[in-house]
Amino acid sequence: MKVKIKRFDTSLPLPEYKTPGAACFDVYSRITIEIEPKAINYIPLNIALKVPDNHWVMLVPRSSTHKMGIMSANSVGIGDSDFSGDNDEYKFAAYNFTDKKITIDRGTRVAQMMVIPFTQVKFEEVEKLQDPDRGGFGTTGKK
Repeated sequence: MKVKIKRFDTSLPLPEYKTPGAACFDVYSRITIEIEPKAINYIPLNIALKVPDNHWVMLVPRSSTHKMGIMSANSVGIGDSDFSGDNDEYKFAAYNFTDKKITIDRGTRVAQMMVIPFTQVKFEEVEKLQDPDRGGFGTTGKK
C-alpha cells in the first residue's frame, strides 16, 4: 500500500519501521518542546498523511515513551482518512506525569503509527437482540 506523506521539516527523516517485523512506524518531534509538570502539550510530528479510502491512522506512544516522563493524554489517537490537508500535521498529545518540567528534543521518536483498514457500519435498530445475556460488563472473570 502506498501512502502519500508530506514532511514539514525535510531535514528530519521520514518515518520508518525500525525492524522487519515492526507493526508500526516511528514518528519524530519536529521541534524541541517543553512540557510543564502535570500538564499537556502537543508535540508536532512533522507529517501529514493521505491514507487510502477506508483506512485510518492509529497514533500511540512507543513502548519507551513513558521513560521520558510523558504518556499519551488521550490514550489512542485516531486519524481519519479525510484528515489529509496540507496543514493537517499529526500531533502527539503528551501528558507530563512527573513533578518536573520535561524537554523533548527535536528529532526524538515519541510515538508510533499504524495504517489500518476499516468498514463503516449501517445501524439496524431492533427492540431485542435475541442472544442470551452474559451478566454485564466484566463478567468473564478476574483472571
